[in-house]
Amino acid sequence: MNSTKLLFSLVFTLMTLTVLGQQRPQPPQGQAEKVQLQGAEDLIGGTFNGREIVKLIGNVKFKQNDALLYADSVYQYRDDTNMLEAFGNVRINQADTVTLTGNHMIYNGTNRTAKMTGNVVMRDPRMTLTTPSLDYDLNTKTAVYTEGGVIVDPENRLESRRGSYDLNNKLYTFQQNVKVTTKDYNITSENMKYNTLTKVVYFQGPTVIKGQQGDLYAEEGNYNTLTKISNFGRNAYILTPEYRLGGDKLFYDQNTGYGYAEQNVTLRSLKDDVTIYGQVGRYWRGKGEAKVYGNPVMETFLDQDTLYLSADTLYSREAKDAKAASMIYAYPNVKIFKSDLQGKADSLSYNRTDSLMHLNIAPVLWSDNSQMVSDTIHMELRNKTIDRMYMYSNAFISSEDSLKNYNQVKGRDMTAYFQDGKIKRVNVNGNGESLYYALQGDTLMTGMNKAICSDMVLKFAENKLKTISFLVQPDANFVPPHELKEEDKALAGFTWMAELRPTKQEVTGKRAVVVKPSETPKQQAPTAQATGKKKAAKKKK
Repeated sequence: MNSTKLLFSLVFTLMTLTVLGQQRPQPPQGQAEKVQLQGAEDLIGGTFNGREIVKLIGNVKFKQNDALLYADSVYQYRDDTNMLEAFGNVRINQADTVTLTGNHMIYNGTNRTAKMTGNVVMRDPRMTLTTPSLDYDLNTKTAVYTEGGVIVDPENRLESRRGSYDLNNKLYTFQQNVKVTTKDYNITSENMKYNTLTKVVYFQGPTVIKGQQGDLYAEEGNYNTLTKISNFGRNAYILTPEYRLGGDKLFYDQNTGYGYAEQNVTLRSLKDDVTIYGQVGRYWRGKGEAKVYGNPVMETFLDQDTLYLSADTLYSREAKDAKAASMIYAYPNVKIFKSDLQGKADSLSYNRTDSLMHLNIAPVLWSDNSQMVSDTIHMELRNKTIDRMYMYSNAFISSEDSLKNYNQVKGRDMTAYFQDGKIKRVNVNGNGESLYYALQGDTLMTGMNKAICSDMVLKFAENKLKTISFLVQPDANFVPPHELKEEDKALAGFTWMAELRPTKQEVTGKRAVVVKPSETPKQQAPTAQATGKKKAAKKKK
């Protein structure tokens, strides 16, 4: 009898609520409807936490606007019928697109907000979010979690300590211990956004993207997980086994292996610790090639000292097999500065595999008081120290003594030998001529030795010419000071070019930079704001 009365009371109550719901006038536009009971197996009155409630049990279902709420049991507060507390298999379905499930929920129908806890899962057609707890606003369609969450879509897995999701523009915002896993990259960051529609990751703050073919780092920018195109800013760099290319602006296409950097560019060859600085850099991973221009300066360690090299363009090429050489090319307007060696040439090539440096087209080198000139100069390095120098065609060495006289030696070819980075001996091979001033101490000239000899040997000490040895019978004569004529003081072709000798500031200092607009990559990922604006415009239409 009691069961029959209870069943009759429940059916009557449900019918009454349904009729009242149908007769209730519709709320003004923008205002939420009252929460309406759609069904339950049992209804009991009582008190919960000091408040009068109606306890609904078994397959409970409520409706409000475009949302349906399900649970095993629900407490509906009598003093605020829009306030619900749901237990067991709790589920919200909004507009048949968003589903939110959990163990427990407090729902405020006036504000249309839900606080879901316990094994929370949120799904829309593009992703699934799991988290211990979640706050969801049905009006703005935004979800917030603070106890850690994991988002999975067909392409990626994302997790963070705190985050929010705006379903209107499909944009996630992550904070603290952010991790993104794709089939190609693992991304870690502290602040990140992700658009589930475009699959683009946006980040603010230090971010690392690790992949099988190289790593990327930046402090702002975006990465398209579908096209695999990155646009980075602030201290960005690409790291591969061969190179580290960085700049304040960095574009990288993983599909083609092409990277482009602007502003404060650095290109570092990791195999031999050579670094190139400039304003524009390009990198082709597949070719193992990189180019830097816009005040490019190469820096490397040589002879226990730093060697600086500048040119209009610096180009690096890695060896693709054991038979090839890794090269650096500089052109044009090459300048070199080292504390004990300076130079200039039209172009330069540096074979990093065999440690050979070639200066081409009117090269000039200076070392202390000596000047070396020839059509081509080749330097052979050993253990990052100059070991030999080959001067081919029209070789000419001159040096200034303490009285401003110029000792001079010329020949067809010359070979210079170094010890501990300092010139010790020079062999003149063919068509040798010399002009050498004899001094008494450093203050008195006693005359000038002038000789013609096919082959000679010059010996140096403390980077100064000390002796000249003639290997065959020379045609020589000694000219006393009072017989010296001005035309006798220079061999044919002699020019002292001290005004062209580069200083460190000239080599490392900045010059005017012109960057062609066409050199800037055209492929750019959309910004998070731009994506939102496009979607808003479509909705208005």
